Amino acid sequence: MRTQNEVAHVIQAIGDAIETFGLNNHQLRNLRAIRDCRTAALGGHIDACTSCGVLQLSYNSCRNRHCPKCQGHKREEWIQKREQELLPVPYFHVVFTLPAELNQLTLHEPKKVYDALFASAWQTLQVFAKKHNGQMGMISILHTWGQNLSLHPHLHCIVPAGVVDKYCRFKSIRSDGKFLFPVKAMSKVFRAKYVAALRQRGINDKQLIKSLFKKEWVIYAKRPFGNPKSVIEYLGRYTHKVAISNQRIQSIDDSTVTFGYKDYKTGATKKSMTLPHAEFIRRFAMHILPNRFVRIRHYGFLSSTWKRSKLSALRKTFHLETTPFIAQTKLHCCVHCKVGTLVTIEGIAPRGPPSEWLTGKKIKSKKSA
Repeated sequence: MRTQNEVAHVIQAIGDAIETFGLNNHQLRNLRAIRDCRTAALGGHIDACTSCGVLQLSYNSCRNRHCPKCQGHKREEWIQKREQELLPVPYFHVVFTLPAELNQLTLHEPKKVYDALFASAWQTLQVFAKKHNGQMGMISILHTWGQNLSLHPHLHCIVPAGVVDKYCRFKSIRSDGKFLFPVKAMSKVFRAKYVAALRQRGINDKQLIKSLFKKEWVIYAKRPFGNPKSVIEYLGRYTHKVAISNQRIQSIDDSTVTFGYKDYKTGATKKSMTLPHAEFIRRFAMHILPNRFVRIRHYGFLSSTWKRSKLSALRKTFHLETTPFIAQTKLHCCVHCKVGTLVTIEGIAPRGPPSEWLTGKKIKSKKSA
C-alpha cells in the first residue's frame, strides 16, 4: 500500500542540499534510487485488465534492498524457498549484539565489522556443538539499526537444536528446553571470537580491544518455536527489513521528519521522535550496507553447498519429500472490476538508471509522478 509519508519524500524535499551532508557516492546512489522508486524517472509500463479492458499506468520500482517499498516480493520468495527446507525439529532464535564501543569503527570499516560479526557468531556455536560430533546449521540476518535509527549492529540467527552426523542423521542437542547453550558462557566465547576476528581483519587498536574486554557482552536466546511453520512466519519479520518503514513516518514538513518508535528502555513504550531532514537522512544512510555485502547468510547443514548435495537425504530420514522450488507468481487483480488480472501490454522507457546517475549530476528535487 502507498503511504502518505515516505523516506523518498524526505530525499525529494532536501534536493541539492544532500550533496553537503558528507555522504559517500555509494550512499548517494542508493538514496537516489529510493527517491526515484516508482516514479517516471525509472520508466514504467501500461497494464490492461483481461476482463474489463481498463488500462493502468505503473512506474517501475528501483529494486534497491534499502528501499522501504521494494522488499515485499523479495521477502515472499525467500520465505517460499525456506519452507521447503524446514525440518520437524525445535528451532531457537539467538541474537548476537555488538557493544556501542564498536560504533565509531563501524562507521569507517563497516564490512570488516559486519564480516567479523557473522564469522564469530558461527564460530561460537561451533565451539559448543563440538562435543556432539556433527554439523550444526544456522541462518543469520544482519540488522544494523535501533528503533530510533541509531547504529545498533546485531545478528538474528535461527538455529535448529541439533547436529547432522556423517550419515545425514539429525541428533538433538537440546538439554533443558529453554536455551540452546548456556548464554553467559556463550557471551564470553563470542567476545573472544569477535576480537580475534577483528585482528584477523587488521583491526589491532589496543585501546579499543581493551575496552571490549571490559564490557559484558550479551547474547539473547529465545525458547524454541512452537512448530517449524512458525519459524518461517517469524523469519518473515526480519529477512528483508530496512532501517525504517514508511508506515512509521508520521509527518514531514519543510524542515523536519516525525516518526514513531518503541522505547525498549521503558518497556517498549510507543513514542515519537522529530529530527531535522539532514539528521534523519544521516541516520538512514548509516544503515546502507557496503556494495555487494551479503546480509543473509546460511551456515553448516543450512548452507547452499550442503543443501545441494545432502538435504534430500536428510529430509528422507524424517520421511519428508523434497520438491523442486517453483516461485509462486502473484497475479495482480484489477482494482476496477476486481475480476480480471492485469497484463503488461507496453513498456514506457527502458528500465535502468536515469542519465543524471551516469553523468554525475547533482540530485534535483522532483515530485513523485
